[in-house]
Amino acid sequence: MRRMRWLLPALFLSVTTPTLTIAAQQATSAQRAVLVTGASSGIGRRITETLAKQGLFVYAGARKAEDIAELSRIPNVQGVRLDVTVPSEIAAAVETVRRGGRGLHGVVNNAGVAVVGPLIEIEERELTALFDVNTFGPYRITKAFAPLLIESKGRVVTISSISGILSGPFFGAYSMSKHAVEAFGDALGAEMARYGVTSSLIEPGNYRSEIGRNTMAQVEAALARTAGTPFETQMRGMLTAMGQYDNYPEPDSVAAAAAHALLAPEPRMRYMVVPAARQAEVTIRKAIDELVQLNGGHEFSYDRATLVKMLDEALARVK
Repeated sequence: MRRMRWLLPALFLSVTTPTLTIAAQQATSAQRAVLVTGASSGIGRRITETLAKQGLFVYAGARKAEDIAELSRIPNVQGVRLDVTVPSEIAAAVETVRRGGRGLHGVVNNAGVAVVGPLIEIEERELTALFDVNTFGPYRITKAFAPLLIESKGRVVTISSISGILSGPFFGAYSMSKHAVEAFGDALGAEMARYGVTSSLIEPGNYRSEIGRNTMAQVEAALARTAGTPFETQMRGMLTAMGQYDNYPEPDSVAAAAAHALLAPEPRMRYMVVPAARQAEVTIRKAIDELVQLNGGHEFSYDRATLVKMLDEALARVK
């Protein structure tokens, strides 16, 4: 059960993340604008507050009228009705940004949900709904706002998860959606570079968010379906674990990484930000394990010396 706690999603190798002020980055006096999806709570809310405090104008997407009104009371923030699964709301948000006259410097694809349970017990409708938000959401938003981003040579920042690298019992569905997000971010960066648009992925570890509370009903339903199966005991443990999100640290480091990705002269491709060394360790070890598995037992395997040389070359490129 202890190992599984590191597989919990968070709706990201640096534990310390550089911060930049908007004054140091703005080339003109015009106020830069960004869009943040899923801004009503948790990571999205903290990103919105952080960017607004640094002087950016934030279009903060939310689904509920009361959340939109509350977001709009924050200086430099305009709440926008935005469900990333509803094309008409996405189109309306694009028009809102166009009418604002600030252009669009960046998009933060943050909206996300979780589904927890054994893969053979999860219903197809649950899997479809999960991918509709976590994977198709960033695709829809980025596609819709691409003309504005190309015009500004802007930035796309997508909130993934360490579950985009890891995968384990009962978080397979969530990990599937975040593995897809990792591929989305990589391909998008390669394709949009010709337009001067960058793509960054942020992989948070376990931070305080509403995802545990919002997922509780789904977990309870999954527990009922696993009654009498070999999964029942572990699913009861999952029900307890999902209630622990209020005990995790505030996502300040995630927000700082998003600000860096939006404002740094050379944003990183990936920002893994975690509140505990163990979460970083299991994520890096998983990536190393995959490398070893891919390298083993075939005609074109590399010896240890060559692998070390390749690692050194990769480290040099990052520096």
